[in-house]
Amino acid sequence: MTTRFHLAAHSLCRPLAFVRTPGQAGDAPAFPEVMVRLRVPRPIRRPRTTPDVVLADKAYSSRAIRTPLRRAGILAVIPQPSDQAANCKRRGSRGGRPPAFDRDAYKQRNTVERCINKLKQWRGLPTRYDKTATIYIAGPHIAAIFIWSAR
Repeated sequence: MTTRFHLAAHSLCRPLAFVRTPGQAGDAPAFPEVMVRLRVPRPIRRPRTTPDVVLADKAYSSRAIRTPLRRAGILAVIPQPSDQAANCKRRGSRGGRPPAFDRDAYKQRNTVERCINKLKQWRGLPTRYDKTATIYIAGPHIAAIFIWSAR
């Protein structure tokens, strides 16, 4: 009965990529699919498929997410949850080095939350009046078109 959207947002609070999952699904399993659908706009040339930086919350802090980002040359600004930090500290030198975290860059993550709030202004999205998934997924795409064309 519930549905969640996982999305990537532009620094101007504009949606770039959507993934719809069941409401009980976690954030981290949807991350690779969002990255596959992502196209970063550029003014003149064709869009890139990889961003320079990924800003995410603690739910995305895992080795399975950080490793592919590092291999692709994408800077991951993801805070480490306290339980993961305590586990690494407990393991001592075998726990590894803590991941780098840029507090100043992380302050820009609010653009994702503001983008979600813009999408929720469309009444049918948070309440899900549509019964079928195909009709429901069209809603965020139409809302994104209006958000992108508003500026």
